[in-house]
Amino acid sequence: MSNEIRLAFAHPSERADAMSGGDPPDRISLRDHIVDVEIGAFQTERGVKQRICFNVVVEVRPLRGPIDDDVDRILSYDRVTEAIAAELSTERLALLETLAERVAERILLEPQALRAFVRIEKLDRGPGALGVEIVRTRVAEPATDLVPEDSPQPELVFLSNAAIASPYLTGWLDQWHALETPLILCVGASDAPAPQVPHKMAQRRIDLLAIEQNAWVLAAKDDRCVVVETRTELDWAMKNGQTSVWAPSKIVLDSVDTPSVQACDAVALAAWFAATLDATEMVVMGAELPQKAEVPLRALDVETQVIA
Repeated sequence: MSNEIRLAFAHPSERADAMSGGDPPDRISLRDHIVDVEIGAFQTERGVKQRICFNVVVEVRPLRGPIDDDVDRILSYDRVTEAIAAELSTERLALLETLAERVAERILLEPQALRAFVRIEKLDRGPGALGVEIVRTRVAEPATDLVPEDSPQPELVFLSNAAIASPYLTGWLDQWHALETPLILCVGASDAPAPQVPHKMAQRRIDLLAIEQNAWVLAAKDDRCVVVETRTELDWAMKNGQTSVWAPSKIVLDSVDTPSVQACDAVALAAWFAATLDATEMVVMGAELPQKAEVPLRALDVETQVIA
């Protein structure tokens, strides 16, 4: 038992030794790799960066034949640090467990990798290090084609309050559905004034929630409209022909590339979102166009009946 306790707090390389069989594989390791990142489930962890320490051991398939001092024949240490950087840049995460799982999965896509030991610790949450460690084994040979399936490009439409209330709304939806293109609808807050507070982060939350309330108002007008809040839900909806109404809080607050526009400028926020989806354009119905946008914008009047 004492040996088990010692190994529980030992470096992952010692655990790899303890778990190896009679013919241990080769290993590469990354020790005490510290990154400043925003992560955490608590509200006090939002908007601030903290030090995260990574220790990773990767068991690799032994090389056949001479290495010939050729870096292309080995699993480079850079691939481990690149896996960490790639997952940290994808989105803001709440749990170290999620981050560890994704880092291990990415490492195990490497052809040489057999098993990954990943330990991640928060260094600034208390007097000691708080962390998680996982072990993941490749269950099958990696796919020869690791290029992800392309997501279809959506038709992204911003609807003003006048457009939401328009008697033409059902007809517009009929026309967009006839295009057989994934449809994402964005809205702003209702015309009723939202509460105002002096705290910037709190006000941001209030403004985002005001948009989400209006998203539900739109969804109640047509059963084809489904309120979604995560990229996973959106990706599924786009591939399965579902009309989505964007609830922005999670995607905006969890974004690594936080939008500079304010939530109260709903059209500009929707344009930022359209750019993250690589949309070919955004249709703005019944609202003023923002001065700057990274996607082409097309304005339509609420009296327009034929949208094509």
